[in-house]
Amino acid sequence: MSGTDDQIPLKEITNLSQLFCHRVRRNPNSPAYQYFDNDEQAWQELTWSDMADHVGRWQAAFKQEILSPGDRVALMASNSPSWVIYDQAALGMGFVVVPLYTNDRADNVSYIINDAQIRVLLLETAAQWHAVKPHCQELTSLKRIVCMEAIEDAEDARFLTLDRWLPDINKRYPLHELNVHKSTLATIVYTSGTTGKPKGVMLSHENIFWNAHAGIRSIPVHSDDSFLSFLPLSHMFERTAGYYLPMICGSCVTYARSIEKLAEDLVLKRPTVLITVPRIFERVYNKIKIQLSEKPAFARKLFELTVAVGWHRFRHQQGKQAWHPKLLLWPLLNALVAQKIMAKLGGRLRLAVSGGAPLSFDIARTFMGLGLTISQGYGLTEASPVISTNKLEDNEPDSVGQALAGIETRLGEGGELLVRAPSVMMGYWNQEEATQAVIDADGWLHTGDKARIERDHIYITGRLKEILVLSNGEKLPPADLEMAISTDPLFDQALVLGEQKPYLAALLVFNPNEWQKAAAQLGITPDPDMLNHPSVHEFVLQRLKSLMVEFPGYAKIYRIYITLDPWTVENNLMTPTLKLKRQLIINHYSDEIKELYEGH
Repeated sequence: MSGTDDQIPLKEITNLSQLFCHRVRRNPNSPAYQYFDNDEQAWQELTWSDMADHVGRWQAAFKQEILSPGDRVALMASNSPSWVIYDQAALGMGFVVVPLYTNDRADNVSYIINDAQIRVLLLETAAQWHAVKPHCQELTSLKRIVCMEAIEDAEDARFLTLDRWLPDINKRYPLHELNVHKSTLATIVYTSGTTGKPKGVMLSHENIFWNAHAGIRSIPVHSDDSFLSFLPLSHMFERTAGYYLPMICGSCVTYARSIEKLAEDLVLKRPTVLITVPRIFERVYNKIKIQLSEKPAFARKLFELTVAVGWHRFRHQQGKQAWHPKLLLWPLLNALVAQKIMAKLGGRLRLAVSGGAPLSFDIARTFMGLGLTISQGYGLTEASPVISTNKLEDNEPDSVGQALAGIETRLGEGGELLVRAPSVMMGYWNQEEATQAVIDADGWLHTGDKARIERDHIYITGRLKEILVLSNGEKLPPADLEMAISTDPLFDQALVLGEQKPYLAALLVFNPNEWQKAAAQLGITPDPDMLNHPSVHEFVLQRLKSLMVEFPGYAKIYRIYITLDPWTVENNLMTPTLKLKRQLIINHYSDEIKELYEGH
């Protein structure tokens, strides 16, 4: 890569619509987006000029609805150019965009539509319409419901399919560029949350574009960079870092077909930048471990040597470790091992930005030892969302990096991380009391996360409220224990229990293939009914013990419940950014948990 720069300066824009219009004027014929067209069964490309034509057409459709600036409009769609087109068309007309998660429950969607008083709703699929339809009578704020898929007998006068809502495709429509102050409300993002009703985070135009610009100052992005987008645009991490930030830099974004096809799309589209979450690395890491377990001891030793030498090389390049003769082995080890694994990530990936949850140091060390630069960061929707990230020249992967330029940080009571910046939200929609509970009189956002700060690097040490307190008073962070367990390929997912209980227990989701191997090792039938057999439990408890040697002695799991049914976004047991919904999982397995503590 040549590393060319074509950034739109911060001083040139006052809102997100201007950002888009500036990019269209600067690079009308440059590639903006790539996507897979299911009808044509082929990858397609749109230039910035193409995008402007589409946005102008969608704005003409909005004008037919006779809305007012400040009105809220929502979309429930997966990542695609259409998501960006709807967003930019609405922002350019002065509307407030409310993104919805594609797999959200109908009652949750209904709550958000009523809470935000949504005027126009865009749906992607007929299935979404059929889920929302029973609630439509109570959704009195809705003036128009639009669906991308054709539907017969919608039975609602407000309903139109997209091709009927949009005006004549053969005409050209002028692009409307918004002219409002940077402090104007741009979007309300409802936090997916792990418990309770979601809260609507109000973000201004400045909140978002300031945050994106600050991110570029920490991690340079260039016009010839290529992004592969797969995290939901309805979440601010992907929206800021994977949509507005590339627009500022003039980078092209390719939309992955799905998470299931992500591995194929990485090889096919060969991105240079990936905005991701730890779960993706965990899956690849466990796959590598499974493959290595089936190879000769020599191959495993060669892999371990490659990671060790590669990690030393990385630390030496950072100026944090002295040169050593073993570094002379790197070209050979790179050719024999590292390049072959990196080829499965496309072979051109120069940077992966990981956020949303903590990344295991062992996993980070493995991939960075193989030559992949990972910058672990940290943020909250309430901060638009990025608060910190590791700079490439000063990268400590067990930290979440340094605060972005212009963001103030300090530690409050109980070691809570406090943040103050132009990217901190305007507040929660219709929830003044909740706003005052997290933003104090001096403008400090209370993150709810405990941290320590060393040499400008922020280390998240736990959640103020997500600490398990055993009945004997011992305290443990469940997320750290779960992260350690997840490094074993046998366990796809884990949730550790013990609040006000005499000992720790765990709910475990087995990897089906590894369960087959474990059953063979134990000499039993790999039947689901055998998952919770005493012999399996004893085998697993010993395995867990070896994974938790770095924790205090009282961090021992005594009882477990095992299942093959994964916790997913679809069954509402994970958030769209792949974090466990702890309380909902506990509720789901209430009977099993009761048995784990029976008699105690």
